[in-house]
Parts: sequence; C-alpha cells; structure tokens
Amino acid sequence: MKIGAQLYTLREFCKTPEGLSESLKKVADIGYTTVQISGTCPFEAQWLKNELDKNGLSCVITHTPATQLKEDPAKVCADHKVFDCQYVGLGWYKFKDGDLSQIYQEFSATYGPIAKTIRENGRYFMYHHHDMEFQKLEGQTILRKLYQDFSPEDMGFTLDTYWIQKGGADPAQYIREFAGRIPCIHLKDYGYTATMEAVGQGNINWNAVFSAAADSQVDYMLVEQDNCNGLDPFDCLKTSYDFLKANGFE
Repeated sequence: MKIGAQLYTLREFCKTPEGLSESLKKVADIGYTTVQISGTCPFEAQWLKNELDKNGLSCVITHTPATQLKEDPAKVCADHKVFDCQYVGLGWYKFKDGDLSQIYQEFSATYGPIAKTIRENGRYFMYHHHDMEFQKLEGQTILRKLYQDFSPEDMGFTLDTYWIQKGGADPAQYIREFAGRIPCIHLKDYGYTATMEAVGQGNINWNAVFSAAADSQVDYMLVEQDNCNGLDPFDCLKTSYDFLKANGFE
C-alpha cells in the first residue's frame, strides 16, 4: 500500500494554478509521491499532467465537481486518462434535510447512469462518504445500502476513518466488510471532542486499520485533514507522513 496526500487539506492554498503548482511541490518535498486532486481551482488536464510529472507525483483519484459529472462524464474520463488517473470520485452527497428514502432514490437515479458511463470509458467511480451515511434506511446504514444496491463493477467507496468513527462505527470493521471495493481510503484521526487530527495524534486504532487495509485490497491510503485546528496544513500533512513512514509506509 502506498500513502498519499488529499489536496482538499490544502484547498485554501490551491485556489489558483500558481498556488496549486506550489502546493504540489511542497507535498512532494514532504515525501509524498501520490496525491488526490480535490477542492482545487479549475485546471486543464495536460497542465496537471505536466505539474505532476515535474514533481514526481501521481494522481490516483479525484473528487470531481458534481456539475462536471452530470454534464459530461465521458469528458471527465478523457481528462483523467490524460493525467493517468483511474478513479473518478464524488466527494459528497446531501443525505440529510429531507426524506432519506427520496434522497436515496434521487442519488441512485442520478449517479447510477454516471457510474456506468465512467466504467464504459475505462475509469472507476468512487463514492466518498461522511457521517450522514451512517443514518439507518430500511434497517441498515445508507453506506451499506449503497454497497448492496450498486454493483462492484460500477462503484467503489473511498472509506474515511474519521467519518466512520464519527458515525458511530468501527473503521477497521468497515474496511474489512468493503474489501475489494476500496482501492483508496482516507486516513484522518479522531481526537477528543471529535476534532480532526493528523494521523497518529488522535484515538483511532491505527494498527487495526492498517491490518484491515492490508487484508482488503487497499492500494492507496490518502491523508486528509479537512480542519487543521489553526495549525499549518502542510505541517499537519508532514506530521501524518512521519507517523505513517515510522509505521513502514511510503
């Protein structure tokens, strides 16, 4: 398994091409060789390819804006092919503030066809959850219902250690349960009062997570910290990197 940096952590520094370029360099300087592109400024696919190559980085997954996925998923796939990225991710869906059954049906009606188009264009659709998906619908969590209702060929899942724990579940258990459909997962730690922490600085059982990931066909473990609690996000990414490297990951 390889470790990487989720650029959503650095979104405030990536609002322009110049800022994104500098952020990629800083991430590479920390030691990461893999990234997820998410929450950044718009970019041309070839430009991103050049920036990645310049810094010795590979982008293995994105969080692509929903508007792009809905308007032209085939073009999204063509762009991903340019910068050699297999996984097309959706970072969020509003599973709240309404009738959950209706919301779920709307998600399925919208993203079922998109997922199939992505598969037909040689990429793989990945859904990233939050804690909302641990609400119960028809006797099971929304996340488990998505797992059952979408075929493995059409949709995988970017499981997130923090959001699983915040949803009241066990990150290692869910990783094992979703084995084979989680080529990428997000690592962020869970601190006292539910703060987001750098990996190794909170209370998640990382030995259990690492063991589950190794047994569940996880290829990439991507560090994400949405909220750095006033600390420098680059420093937080380095703290996580140092912890992961000390545990044998690169």
